[in-house]
Amino acid sequence: MAIYHFSAKVISRANGASAVAAAAYRSASELYDERLGRDHDFSNKTGVIHSEVLLPKGAPERLADRTTLWNEVEAGEKRKDAQLAREVEFSIPREMNQEQGVALARDFVDQQFVSRGMVADLNVHWDKAEDGSPKPHAHVMMTMRDVGPDGFGQKNRDWNANALLEGWREAWACHANQRMAELGIDARIDHRSYADQGIELEPQHKIGPAGMRRLERDEGAERAEDHRRIARENGDKIVADPSIALDAITRQQSTFTTRDLATFAFRHSDSKEQFDQVTAAVRASPELVALGKDGRGEDRFTSRDMIATEARLEKAGDELARRDGHGVSERQRAGALEAAEGRGLTLSGEQRDAFDHVTGGQGLASVIGYAGTGKSAMLGVAREAWEREGYTVRGAALSGIAAENLEGGSGIASRTIASLEHGWAKGRDQLGPKDVLVVDEAGMIGTRQMERVLSHARDAGAKVVLVGDPEQLQAIEAGAAFRSIAEGHGAAEITEVRRQREQWQKDATRALATGRTGEALNAYAAHDMVHAFDTREAARAGLVDGWDRQRQAEPGSTRIILTHTNAEVRELNEEARGRLRASGDLGKNVGVSVDRGQRDFAPGDRIMFLRNERSLGVKNGTLGTLEQVSDGRLGVRLDGGRQVAFDLKDYAAVDHGYAATFHKSQGVTVDRAHLLATPGMDRHSAYVGLSRHRDGVQLHYGRDDFADQGKLARVLSRDRAKDMAGDYPILSDEDRREVFAERREIRWPQRPRDRGRGLASGVARGVPAGSAPKPAPVTREIVAQRWKAEHARQLVRVQAKAQRALERAGGMHARHDAVRAAHARTQPSPPAGLLAALRRSSYEKARGTWEKTARLLQQRSRQLAGRIDRLREYLGPVTGRQRHRGDELAQRRVAREQPDLARAYEALVREQRVERARQQEQERERIRQRDRERGRGDRGRGR
Repeated sequence: MAIYHFSAKVISRANGASAVAAAAYRSASELYDERLGRDHDFSNKTGVIHSEVLLPKGAPERLADRTTLWNEVEAGEKRKDAQLAREVEFSIPREMNQEQGVALARDFVDQQFVSRGMVADLNVHWDKAEDGSPKPHAHVMMTMRDVGPDGFGQKNRDWNANALLEGWREAWACHANQRMAELGIDARIDHRSYADQGIELEPQHKIGPAGMRRLERDEGAERAEDHRRIARENGDKIVADPSIALDAITRQQSTFTTRDLATFAFRHSDSKEQFDQVTAAVRASPELVALGKDGRGEDRFTSRDMIATEARLEKAGDELARRDGHGVSERQRAGALEAAEGRGLTLSGEQRDAFDHVTGGQGLASVIGYAGTGKSAMLGVAREAWEREGYTVRGAALSGIAAENLEGGSGIASRTIASLEHGWAKGRDQLGPKDVLVVDEAGMIGTRQMERVLSHARDAGAKVVLVGDPEQLQAIEAGAAFRSIAEGHGAAEITEVRRQREQWQKDATRALATGRTGEALNAYAAHDMVHAFDTREAARAGLVDGWDRQRQAEPGSTRIILTHTNAEVRELNEEARGRLRASGDLGKNVGVSVDRGQRDFAPGDRIMFLRNERSLGVKNGTLGTLEQVSDGRLGVRLDGGRQVAFDLKDYAAVDHGYAATFHKSQGVTVDRAHLLATPGMDRHSAYVGLSRHRDGVQLHYGRDDFADQGKLARVLSRDRAKDMAGDYPILSDEDRREVFAERREIRWPQRPRDRGRGLASGVARGVPAGSAPKPAPVTREIVAQRWKAEHARQLVRVQAKAQRALERAGGMHARHDAVRAAHARTQPSPPAGLLAALRRSSYEKARGTWEKTARLLQQRSRQLAGRIDRLREYLGPVTGRQRHRGDELAQRRVAREQPDLARAYEALVREQRVERARQQEQERERIRQRDRERGRGDRGRGR
């Protein structure tokens, strides 16, 4: 578990400090102090793996010498209490190696400190704890005066602002988290205080090597003693109440490992004895829930609180879904549809189904829509229908830009969820029975926050409509609440892509939405839209070249550059801006100081706003074009056409807006997109980035990151979907290992799995010959059983769609029976070709025929995205206590309307129960036999 630590202090003569001595110690070097006339020699110090002085633009090269730098700083300060330097210290994630840690620290220092005009002396220490574990951290000493070609000038008072320090703290967490994601490290850090996170522990201070040495010599070390006191008191709190630890560990992940627990216990204990007490208390806690072993053989756990939160979420969802009092009359629906058609908007069949679904009477409705399928347009028509019926419609989203996009696309007045919750806590903006709350980008909302929203709406009697795509960017906090709700209660699906103009690009977006990233990349490569370069730097230059050519050829088109990290965004912004400067499309540069450092702005620049500001009407991610810059004041025309003007002393959260991260771009639509691929991407970010365009997308990558397009496809196909504790039912050990292996991206060669969906699930794709033993042959009976179960599930959905369509056409129920009979005749049993291939025990032929059959079914029904295990929606147990999570109302409706289907389900469940009982009896017999053998062995030894 990575640890967050970020602290800042001032090195001052008032405390008897010397900047030269401090620099010598942190760099483990010998430096001569001209002011004191003595050498400071710390060259025997160990653990310093990197030292470097980084200079801002315009600084004289002589300051790159550490002795010259800090002696000039000392000479420029005359007061006996002068502030000489600012020092920032931060912990580097121990999951990284030394090269990765140095690169991480260097990039952060360059972005946050050097770019603001500070000279930064960076030293990376890779110390070891008593148990041998690494304690990597960085010390950064920074100058406090502006620097120019002639040396140091006036003190820069803006660098002392508390807001700047808070920005650095948050920026370090974001920077480290992005890099860990890029490296595939399953860990995250949080800059927020324990109080802000709701964790009942006291934050600790950093001890530091000097404090440790004083403690070892039994000398006083106030900071170190305070650190140990806090660790000891936190350990005592955890021993007294282990749920505190479980709550802290499960803030960003629903499940955790023994190693995660040990790392947490080490940080919050003062000795080996207390460490053992803390871990023993947590392991013995009744609040700890063991989920079994994952694919690596590691034990995984969750907390009862997480399970209880998921249970409350499920209960709130169930109660909302059972309510039936928020419908819109047919007359008002027809009026809204006619008004939309009058404006030139005609809903497609799927959009109409989704419209009917959300305007129905139920208190909870979900819509899953692929990127660019017109979800917002459908919601705009639904808003008009709701308002005609007398409802008040409110919108909410996790981020400000998502809320802005929802409002712009649908006309629904929208705010962030945090803002809504803050108002509810203050007794403002309360929901009521005549309110409809539309939550957009619901896939990015964690379990706890989703539970609070649904519970508040349930208590207020309001209706909730969740809209999103579980395959796009994942929740920051623990859980996959939207996916769980959609699976438990069903959702209207919109799969007809409208954003792209060419059919093959629409097909590529559908491939991205269903996890077939390689197929989408092949399609774009076939149309010369995937470009390989020797290095990432060359790929970046090639991307900007292409962007600039399109910009000049199509000046009226919209475009955006996308990549994974803020560091790459900055590089791309600078290169793109350089092309505009070279072509004469920018006005005169004006140097200004903004939250991210010194920037040159000019009329014509693209600008991105980085913080919500209600007084300006901008959100984090809002884009615009700079029209005026003078005397610390900016005038910007937003992309929506509105103009805003502001002083940078009041609002300085702006930066160049030619490039953006994928997180900033979710919900954005442009004519053309340009992507720089980096190793931190996965299938979710690839899906977002490759689906923003209408006309075309250009993907660039370097062979130093991806050896070839095959490696690119594998990296961009990684599934990092978050899980729920309830995703792990009672299974056999073998099945449980596979479930965890799949959810943690672990590949087991002995039982290859296909992460695709539908009937092709469970059949490996692209397993190299000889790399693993062939799987057990798939029997005719297994295929027939799975086929019938899937066909029965599809039959229910097709009948439901047909019923709704016929009811709208006038209730011709006789034709409904004909539709039912016709569908039943399509494929009542598996095709002969599939069974013949299986009988020949030809793995490759069976796999190919299986995939072809799955594609055939996908053409017949758009609902084939669910796995066969989705039968548990109605009947299967999914929790450790064997309680059913199926929708009982749906079960009764199926039994009433489709008795043959219900009997088929019941027969299947009976077979499963008999098989489980047989397996359980075998396991009990095995345990009895083991106990009998142990008993004989004990008697043989005279015990």
